[in-house]
Amino acid sequence: VNSNKHPSSTPAHPLCTCKPSCLPFIIIILATMALFTTLQRTTQVASRSLPRLIAKAGAARGMATEKQIFNQIQSSKNIQKITGSMKMVSAAKLKGDETRLALAKPFNEWTNALCGEAVSLEEPETVTYEELPQKTLIVPITSDKGLCGGVNSFISRNVRDAVGKITAQGKECDIVVVGDKGRAQMTRAVPTNIVRTVTEVVAPGNFTLCAAIASEVAAAGTDYDAVMIVYNSYVNAAVYKQYYKVIKPFAGEGEDEPLVEYEFEPDGKSEILDDLYEYMLTSQLYYCFMDGAAAEQSSRMTAMENATKNAGEMIDSLTLQYNRARQARITTELIEIISGASALED
Repeated sequence: VNSNKHPSSTPAHPLCTCKPSCLPFIIIILATMALFTTLQRTTQVASRSLPRLIAKAGAARGMATEKQIFNQIQSSKNIQKITGSMKMVSAAKLKGDETRLALAKPFNEWTNALCGEAVSLEEPETVTYEELPQKTLIVPITSDKGLCGGVNSFISRNVRDAVGKITAQGKECDIVVVGDKGRAQMTRAVPTNIVRTVTEVVAPGNFTLCAAIASEVAAAGTDYDAVMIVYNSYVNAAVYKQYYKVIKPFAGEGEDEPLVEYEFEPDGKSEILDDLYEYMLTSQLYYCFMDGAAAEQSSRMTAMENATKNAGEMIDSLTLQYNRARQARITTELIEIISGASALED
C-alpha cells in the first residue's frame, strides 16, 4: 500500500496520465487548433469588409467621392446662374450703348474731312504704319473690367505689333494706355514705351470725361507729330473689329500750312488751330469710347452665353458621374449584406 496516496483526492485528468514525452505534441495540436479558429474568424471579417476597403482605396487614389461630385454640381449650377444673369445685364447695357453710339456717329463725321478715315486692323500682317510721322503717340482704348472675351487682348496684340513695326522703321512711339486691363497686358509686352495710364474710367463715358482725357493726352503729346487711337469698333451683337485713326496737329508753313482755304478773324490762327486740334481729339476719343463700350458689352454678352452653355455641359457630365458613383455605392452595400449573410450561414 502506497502511503502517499490520499483516499479523498480527486482523480487526475486523462492528459495527466500521459507520459512526459507526449506533452510537446499535445501543445502543438492545441496551438494549431487555436490558430485555425483565429484564421477562420479573420477570413469572415475580411470577406465582409473587403468591398468597403476597396471603395476607400479607390477614393484614396484620387477618384472623386459621391459627396465631392455633388458639391461640384452645386458649384457649377451657381456659376451657371451668375453667368446667365451677367448675360442678361450685358444685353440690357448693350441696348443703351447702341443708342449712344448712334448719336455719336454724326457728331464725329466732321473729323474725317480733317484727319482721314479710320484704318482697319482686321489683317494686322498687311498693315505697315508707313504713313505715321517720325514721332507718334499711341492711345489704345481698353476696359477696366474683364470677362469680355478678347476685346482687350486684340487691342494689346495690335499695339505690340505696331510698336515693333514702327521701331523697325527707325521711328519713335510712346503709349498712353486707357483702361486697367490694357495697362496690365501692355506693361508685360511693351513696358518701356508706356508714358502715362488712365484707369478707373466711369462707364458709360461722356463728353466731359473725354475732354479731360484729351487734355491729358494733349499735355503728354506736345512733342509728338501725331496721335494714333487704337479702338474696337462695334458691328453687331456678335462681331466687332479693330481700327486705328491718326490725328495730326495743325502745324506747318507755306505749302504745308493747314486750312489755307479758310479765313480767320481776328488774326489768331495758331491759337484757333490749337483749340480746334484739342476739340477734334476730344470728339474722336468720345466716338471711340462709345464704339468700344458697345463692342465690350456685345463681347461680354457672347462670352457669358458661352460660359452658361459650358456650365450646363459640365453639369450634365458631373450628373452622369454622380449617378455612376451612387450606383457603385449601392452595389457595394448589397455585396456587403450578401457577404455578411453568407458568413452567418457558415
